[in-house]
Amino acid sequence: MDSTDRKILAELQHDGRLTVTELADRVRLSISPCHRRLRALEQSGAIRGYRAVLDAPTLGLAFEALVFVTMHSSDRATLDAFESAVVDIPHVLQAQRLFGDPDYLLRVLARDLPAFQELYDEQLATLPGVQRLSSTLVMKSIADDRPLPL
Repeated sequence: MDSTDRKILAELQHDGRLTVTELADRVRLSISPCHRRLRALEQSGAIRGYRAVLDAPTLGLAFEALVFVTMHSSDRATLDAFESAVVDIPHVLQAQRLFGDPDYLLRVLARDLPAFQELYDEQLATLPGVQRLSSTLVMKSIADDRPLPL
């Protein structure tokens, strides 16, 4: 990956709807080489996909919480069962396995406090292998959906 590939990626992070012609103009390439580089970046996995970034509060998902998960056990079967179950919960936007205690961090969106409580009690607390859940509410997002530092 060279500086031109990084320029292509940076432009697409800011506007994924650019046409190849617009992209080529912005990175100062002709259309064919730009298109070849774009396809190579997609095939290499550097570009995983394209999507719209939606505004959660506008769509009625204004309640955000961080949920810390401590597991009973760290054997492979327990962790696999937990991770498989977590990815099936649409309100969990991010799930990260951590070193140390706690074992996982979940970023969860819900409509409001009662909806979060229902999600917490009926889905999160019943996940395989969970020993303890601890939550904190997000007061304000300062840096969110930032482009990768290329």
